[in-house]
This record gives sequence, structure tokens and C-alpha cells, in this order.
Amino acid sequence: MSSPLKGHIILYAIEAWGHLRPLTVLAAKIVKTRPTHVTVLTNPNRLERVQTEVSRNFDSGDATMDLIRVIAMPIPNISTEINAGAIQTGFATTYNQLVNREPIKCAQSGTVHNPLPIPTAVVLDFVANALLDVVRAAHSVRVFAWYTCSVSSDPFYNHAFESGKDTRPKIEAKMKETGMSFSEATDEVLFNTTGKVLRIPGLPPMHDYEHQPQEILVKGIGQAVLDCRSALEKCDGLIMTTPEEYEPEAIADFKTWFSKTSRSVYHLGPLLPALNNPKVSDEEKSIAVKGQEISRFMDSSLQSHGPQSMIYVMSHASPFSSVPDSVKKKVENSGLGILSQFTPQHTILAHPVTGWFVTHCGQNSTIETITYGVPMICWPFAGDQPFNAARLTDILDVAYELYEVRTGLGLKPIFRNGKTPVGTIEAVREEAARVLEDAFLGHGQRKRENLKKLREAVMGSWSDGGSSKLSMDALADALDI
Repeated sequence: MSSPLKGHIILYAIEAWGHLRPLTVLAAKIVKTRPTHVTVLTNPNRLERVQTEVSRNFDSGDATMDLIRVIAMPIPNISTEINAGAIQTGFATTYNQLVNREPIKCAQSGTVHNPLPIPTAVVLDFVANALLDVVRAAHSVRVFAWYTCSVSSDPFYNHAFESGKDTRPKIEAKMKETGMSFSEATDEVLFNTTGKVLRIPGLPPMHDYEHQPQEILVKGIGQAVLDCRSALEKCDGLIMTTPEEYEPEAIADFKTWFSKTSRSVYHLGPLLPALNNPKVSDEEKSIAVKGQEISRFMDSSLQSHGPQSMIYVMSHASPFSSVPDSVKKKVENSGLGILSQFTPQHTILAHPVTGWFVTHCGQNSTIETITYGVPMICWPFAGDQPFNAARLTDILDVAYELYEVRTGLGLKPIFRNGKTPVGTIEAVREEAARVLEDAFLGHGQRKRENLKKLREAVMGSWSDGGSSKLSMDALADALDI
């Protein structure tokens, strides 16, 4: 008789796909490393997509996948907007059922899941600080923070290491001085710029305002930064989606920080489904409305223009994006492009016609693009994106960065090259033409060769003895499975 499985791991990430998608790969990595129960909690509107994503990590008939169950939490009035209060309530309800070993009904499918052993470890999105408190209130269990950003990200990096616990008193003083609300004062303290030069391990020196290359559209995100830092301080360990080969200096600093409180850091990137699994492409194209049309377009372009001739521009799924009708018509009439709000990104990056990727440099897209060996043209906006862009262009030399597209503070002088963006339409056109000419006819081949070497190092991280494989084994020990 086989012995009962040891452990029950709970996984949760917010519905942002860059946080949630790699979590499904982590679930698969856990059960493949050492069989154990894994429960992935998600929002009702993500259930089917998460289930599909989990399945991509397994061959047909692989019974190991049955160790993973995906359950939608009871979240009332969920919409496209993230309702933090509703999520916290739904999570608390479901988690307490898990702790009490009660049957759990999936809020989306209606499936009733039988009780499993009490959770022995929890992996929570580092932006879900309130949920960490819910877990700790329910029982004593190890909680690991799920870190999906570039490790060099200034909003978290600098205020975690430099400002420390002095931040909240500064916010309170700003409120008293100006009459600002807590949210306004937090934004002012955390994102106020003076032009000082910041030096982050593994990055070129940058003025503090360069971390905001575009005018910030969303206000009140300072509170989220404080919550993230609180989660990093309270968690029992940190799980990163970045490979050590991509940003080793910053990872080393994080390890030093966590070691001071006897905690560990686990770097597990890249967390992607098997690149040679045909299920990945087929299922991804079925999700995208224009998936099949895009596939036909790429095949046709390969025949007419040859390998590496196509530029993939990040899909315009953001609620802030708006493509003018005149542009839509121009693209349609040209026969040389296609517009889609959601694209099968893995399929596009894997296709031999794809030559360059115009990307905002979010962490998920950055690591995906490296693993497919496609060089980048960077157009960062905020968060970890400016750091990835600087690293890719100036340190690793595998990309170009667009500067004339900057707005707001981004129009100030750039420390690492001395340029001051003009920011006019004509300047954007000239820069775009110059970058494209260099990409296809100039130094682009050198960047492609550099990326090939980086890709080999990153992909080797999951080989026997590789950095991510060793880190995964260490995590399995920490999870006690």
C-alpha cells in the first residue's frame, strides 16, 4: 500500500496574468518534484483559464495533474476591477473551510471538493498583504511571498532597503504638514523625485525620476507599495519568478536581506510551460479571439518576407489603451499587420517569422521573450518595466529602448546616455526609423547573438545542477514535502 501524501500547499495570486500564469507552472513544478496536494485558489472569472493553464504543464494522461485542484472563491460582485474587500472576504471564507477540513464548493463550477489535510504551507502574492493576515489569524503555518516583479524594482527595492521603517512617520508628517489624505501623502513620499542618482546592483546609474518614464495615470498606488513591503517583512520566505542568470546582483542582495532574519529566497525562473508542447500553442490560440487569424498571418508573412522579418508589438489589452479608427483602417488596408486586444504570445514568440518584440518590459514578458530568444525594443511605462529596459539595453545589450515616447518626468535628462527626449511626434518617428534600421541592418545581429547566450544560460537553470532546479529542491525541503 502506498503511503499517504505528505503536505497540502495552498497557492494564490491576484488575477493579473503576469502573477497568475507562472503560479500555475509553480503548482506543476511542486507536484512533479515531490507529489503532494496542491490547491490553487482564484477568482471566479479566472477559473477556466487557470485550469487550462495548469493542464499545459502535463502530457495527456499524466495522473500527477490530479494532485492539483483549482477552486474559485466566493467573491460577490466581481468585475473587471479588483475588489480587494470582496477578495479578502472570499479568501477568508475558503481558507477557514480548508483549515476546518470542510467540503468546499467551487463558486464558479459548483463542484464540491472533499476535505484534504490542513494546509501545511501557503504561497501568497506579495501584493496580497491582507490575506497573509487572514492566514496567520486562522492557524500557525509557513507563508511564502510570491514575488513576480524584477528584483531590481525601485518602488520595492529602495524603500525596502533604504527607507525601512522611517517611511510611515514621513507619511504622517506630510499629512500633518499639507492636510493630504493618507493615500495622497503616501504617493508624495514614495514617488517624490529630486533628481538624485540611484545606484542599484546590476543596473546602470539612473536619476530617481527615470523610474517614471511615463506620466502616471493611476493614483493611490503608494498604499499598495507599503502593503507589498509589509508582506516581504512578515513572510517566512520569498519565491521569485526571475532566474538567477538574469539579475544575479539584485538576487544576492535580497538573499542577504532575508538571511538577517533567518529566512530564505528561492529563485525559480523561468516558470513557463514546456516550450515544445503542442498543447501550449493550440490552447493559447483557442483562447485568443484572433488566434487562428494571427497564426495564418504569421505563416503567410514567413513565406512572403522570410524568417525574423516580423515585429510583434505588445497587445493593447490595457483599459487605458485606445487605437484610433484611422490607425485600425490603415493597418487593415496595408495587409502587413493585424490588431488584436489579446494575442497568443507564446505562439508568436516561438514562430520563426518573429524578429523583434516591442514590449513594455513587464517581468513576465521579459523572461518569456528571453526564453524564446527574441530581441526586444523596449517601451517601459512604470513599475519594474524601466529597470528591465535599462538592464536589457545597457547591461545585457540584447535590446533597444525608445526614449522619445516618454512623457511627464520622462522628458527630463537621462543619466546613462546624457540624452534629453524631445517628445514630439516627429522625434518619435525619427527614433523609430533609426531603431528599426539598426535592428535589421546594423547592430541588431550583435544583440541577437548576445540574447542567444543569455537564453542558453537561463534555460540551463532547470537542468540537473542548475540554479533554479537546486532552488526548487530547496523549496520542496522548506515546504516539508
